[in-house]
Amino acid sequence: QLRLVESGGGLVQPGGSLRLSCAVTSEFPEDFGEYYTIGWIRQAPGKEREGVACIEDAGYITKYADSVKGRFTVSKDDAKNTIYLQMNSLKPDDTAIYYCAADLDDKNMLGPEWYDTWGQGTQVTVSS
Repeated sequence: QLRLVESGGGLVQPGGSLRLSCAVTSEFPEDFGEYYTIGWIRQAPGKEREGVACIEDAGYITKYADSVKGRFTVSKDDAKNTIYLQMNSLKPDDTAIYYCAADLDDKNMLGPEWYDTWGQGTQVTVSS
């Protein structure tokens, strides 16, 4: 069973940057031999969850929601079992709880309905 832990959230002014991290751990080493997509999904107060970025297991193919394209970049460091979300030119509309989640079928889809295993989330607040 994979465990995902997000970090890096916080308060930032409009136009600023943050980098979120998602550390993937498991008590079973064989879990790391499986193929899975990692997605970043956010939920703002009173709104539905929105998939913003995802990266397939090999790390070559990424997808982004139109709302973040050109501002957010997802990447991974397999040696550290960590996936990153670099967020630049942040806007107040980016304020949300950000979750990383794993799709154990490695389908590389943005929608939150594709994901099986979720982290606890990290709060991002963009405000002056």
